[in-house]
Amino acid sequence: MDEDTFRENFSQELKPHKTYLCYEVELQEDDAWIPVDEFKGFLRNQGADTLEPRCHAELCLLELIPSWELDKERHYRVTCFISWSPCPDCASQLAAFLGKNSHLSLRVFASRIYTKFAGYETGLRQLQAAGAQITIMTSEEFEYCWKTFVDHQGTPFLPWDDLDKYSKMLSKDLKGILQQNITLSSKMQTGHLQPLQIDQQKSSKSNELGAGPVAQAVRAPCS
Repeated sequence: MDEDTFRENFSQELKPHKTYLCYEVELQEDDAWIPVDEFKGFLRNQGADTLEPRCHAELCLLELIPSWELDKERHYRVTCFISWSPCPDCASQLAAFLGKNSHLSLRVFASRIYTKFAGYETGLRQLQAAGAQITIMTSEEFEYCWKTFVDHQGTPFLPWDDLDKYSKMLSKDLKGILQQNITLSSKMQTGHLQPLQIDQQKSSKSNELGAGPVAQAVRAPCS
């Protein structure tokens, strides 16, 4: 993607009405993870400002993955760098996908926490319970995305104002959200609580962030 698109969508102080998702795939070889460069790129949601049917970025990725024809006898790790964390419905569908595809693991690095719809906390906890790693992006991840997915023409990544402050604040918020899942899990193991029933709420991020068929992925530029 171009430099302006990256900054406009990943800078935490801005609130764009769209979602960009950068992804990469690695294959596990013993204790090492080997990049699979042919499955690396970025996509965005399809909404009112595009000519494509509406689709959240996360669901676009789920539609794309089967086309990779990954070997189910091997283990792969999919890493996503996303401008907004998943909404409740997307989190639920990602969790279900992981449950049906044991040969895949998922890491999600989010620039911001999407809080518009009730149940977003439950959705993130459900996704973590399914085995996904969910983390807020720091300057390290932003710089990695800049080098890997942005057509920067040799320009180094320059952090925007208050990047570290926003990352620390959002990391604290996310930790509080996910910590409840850890607390509940601990109590369930000791018999104090019955297993939590997750309310799989259907929602739409906004008129621009609708649901529908897959978006066309874009291959990342060579860095």
